[in-house]
Amino acid sequence: MAGNMPLGSGNRYLLKANDPGSVCLNCHQQAGETGPSSYHVSTAEVDMPTGVPPRQLAPGGDFGWLKKNYAWMPSLGAAMLSSNGDSHGHNIVALDYGYLQDAAKLSAPGGTYPAANLTCISCHDPHGNYRRTADGSIATSGTPIRGSGSVAGSPEPEIGLAVGVYRLLGGTGYSPKSLAGVNPFSANPPAAVAPDLYNRSENVSPTRVGYGSGMSEWCRNCHPNIHTDIAPTPLIHPSGSGGTLGATIAAYYNQYVMTGDLSGMEATSYLSLVPFEVGTTNYPLLKSIVTAFPTKGPSTTDGSPAVMCLSCHRAHASGWDGSMRWNNKSALIVNNGTYSQQGETYQPYGQGRSEEEALRAYYDIPASRFAPQQQLLCTKCHESVPL
Repeated sequence: MAGNMPLGSGNRYLLKANDPGSVCLNCHQQAGETGPSSYHVSTAEVDMPTGVPPRQLAPGGDFGWLKKNYAWMPSLGAAMLSSNGDSHGHNIVALDYGYLQDAAKLSAPGGTYPAANLTCISCHDPHGNYRRTADGSIATSGTPIRGSGSVAGSPEPEIGLAVGVYRLLGGTGYSPKSLAGVNPFSANPPAAVAPDLYNRSENVSPTRVGYGSGMSEWCRNCHPNIHTDIAPTPLIHPSGSGGTLGATIAAYYNQYVMTGDLSGMEATSYLSLVPFEVGTTNYPLLKSIVTAFPTKGPSTTDGSPAVMCLSCHRAHASGWDGSMRWNNKSALIVNNGTYSQQGETYQPYGQGRSEEEALRAYYDIPASRFAPQQQLLCTKCHESVPL
């Protein structure tokens, strides 16, 4: 670990670890925790033995899922299938903490960002230079930063005083020093607000981030061709400013409660496993929907609601392939009232996860929240549309 580095050792950046990712985890991971805790984004390996899930429940996900590998038999006579940890999210490099480069991908899907250089500071500016000013513009200097702009309790900018951008994300022109200016960002951070208490179990109520606008555009800093027809990985689901829900899809979202139940309404339809962009840069509005019991679904009175990258994926990592918020490689996410079917010979739905792990992957939302034979959550928006 970084604390055991030989006296006088270091690196070209005088970091208190062997690489930038490990510097971040010096504070953002803590062994011995018994549950989710504030700004921690990773669970120590000692705290998640076989069958025990990672412990952090921040909206971005726990990088610990990258170290969980699964294998299962889907049916009689079928070959064993597997879910490798590398497939569970962004493979940050943090050697002091056992995080290694993606074993399969050399660069970002749909882009050229080198996997060998992917660390926490690939996305987050460690010095927090980017700031939101009183007129809504993003700058890197000039107006002093008065406080965080990431959470509901943050102050608003005013003339002469700015606030930080969402989660210290890098903006236009950003590139870590370790990349020497390669792959500079072309988009600024999104308009978004998290609740003050964001790393918590959702067994009682959902944790909602008020995503306003610009999330998918920001993700395209590294994945510019991920939702285009350009090879080698063409995907065509609309997203961001080009993926507005419109009145029809918004109505599907609001009516959908679970498989077989379309009795929902806008006021109570929000599901954190399928978040959406409100379609606005109105921060007071975003803060008003980030409450202890957020329930409001998409509404064209608030803005132009849209699907975004984080409608389906966790920003860091998840318990499912592709950093998905739910298991999209199974016909059902709940079978006979359980997530994993732990202990059964054939496990086509839980796919090697223990019930405890599957429950944690769904942020402790009980399986009883869904139908006993719950279909994939694509149906939250597409229940009335052929898939």
